[in-house]
Amino acid sequence: MNTKINFETVKIDALLQLAIQEDIFTGDITTENLIPGNLVVEGIFTAKESGIVAGLSVAEYFFSKLDKNIFFKRWVNDGGFVHKGEPIAAIHGSAKVLLSGERIALNFLQRLSGIATLTAQFVERIKPLKTLLTDTRKTIPGWRYLEKYAVVVGGGVNHRMGLYDQVLIKDNHLDIIKNKLFHDVSPHDSIIESAVSVLKQKIKKGVLIEVETRTLEEVADALKSGVDIVLFDNMDIQRLKDAVTLVKGWKYGEGIRQPLTEASGNITMENIHLVAQTGVDRISVGAITHSAKALDISLEISR
Repeated sequence: MNTKINFETVKIDALLQLAIQEDIFTGDITTENLIPGNLVVEGIFTAKESGIVAGLSVAEYFFSKLDKNIFFKRWVNDGGFVHKGEPIAAIHGSAKVLLSGERIALNFLQRLSGIATLTAQFVERIKPLKTLLTDTRKTIPGWRYLEKYAVVVGGGVNHRMGLYDQVLIKDNHLDIIKNKLFHDVSPHDSIIESAVSVLKQKIKKGVLIEVETRTLEEVADALKSGVDIVLFDNMDIQRLKDAVTLVKGWKYGEGIRQPLTEASGNITMENIHLVAQTGVDRISVGAITHSAKALDISLEISR
């Protein structure tokens, strides 16, 4: 895969500034006292293992913030597959800038490439099925935009960005409501129906509503309430099949669309194909961000 994905640099300015402050801070005392200010060098980013590259846009933008005279040349774009030993990009400019910025650039490039690579491996397991792989909110604080960017680079799809852009009624919400800490419920409806009804009256039109379900009874309640997405949480394969069948066979009222279905919980590389075969529309996997191993990439600098 070699794809061009929209990347908004303004969304990472604060993160880059934090990285510069914690690593370079008042200055790189080793480089500043050893390296001549007028020395120009070239560096080569090389893959030390095979995988999907992500984060070149970040590395290039980061170095441009340190020095506008840096020249950056790519041999692959974000989303491109590289083999072990293959050069990825070249950077040309001040030796002081390259040495001071090397670790920060590699930290971004290695982590994002690791996420893209793991995402691509999960996606490969569910081909040629039409099921989509989505991420979660299990990201490093401050890194969410970049980590979700890397997921898309690897062939995945972004779930909600945060708590603000999509409703997701989780088991904890429902458990609190059941404990009578929620007073706007109708005695004639289920807890899920009541919660969805209240939300539809209060949130902006067009905001998606998803509800997490643990039983077929909860799935039926979600369908009665008219949600946009039904999340099947930690269901075994047989129950997933039954849940998908229930959603597809439901008698929907006029103007009500069949909701999307999503499986989540204990999804691994070994079982994701079986989960996809149940017919779910998408599978969310937290591991693609919280457990991705950094892809080994080096930056070798020479004159």
